[in-house]
Amino acid sequence: QVQLVESGGGLVQPGGSLRLSCAASGFTLDYYAIGWFRQAPVKEREEVSCIDSSGVGSGSTDYANSVKGRFTISRDNAKNTVYLQMNFLKPEDTAVYYCASRRRGTSCLTSVQYWGQGTQVTVSS
Repeated sequence: QVQLVESGGGLVQPGGSLRLSCAASGFTLDYYAIGWFRQAPVKEREEVSCIDSSGVGSGSTDYANSVKGRFTISRDNAKNTVYLQMNFLKPEDTAVYYCASRRRGTSCLTSVQYWGQGTQVTVSS
């Protein structure tokens, strides 16, 4: 059974850091482009970062302008996990964060096939 499980969310002060994890089961992440999305109350879900597959793709990364220079996406194929390191967090980063995979062998430009359940990130003093 295919499953994506996020962890690492929590409450952090402005300027702080968190690292989110997205652990996969039922498939090998190496062959999939993985994105991190977020959704704040009364806002649409937005993709903040994506990493292309390293098995069949370039492994390249992309970021939304709002997080560029503060967030870093990476993957550990041995652990079948993708991470989102978030630094210099701002109150406007508060949202539920989801990881999601595209179809096998496709790029970050394609539609999502699987979603995780989400993890809450709250940035507040």
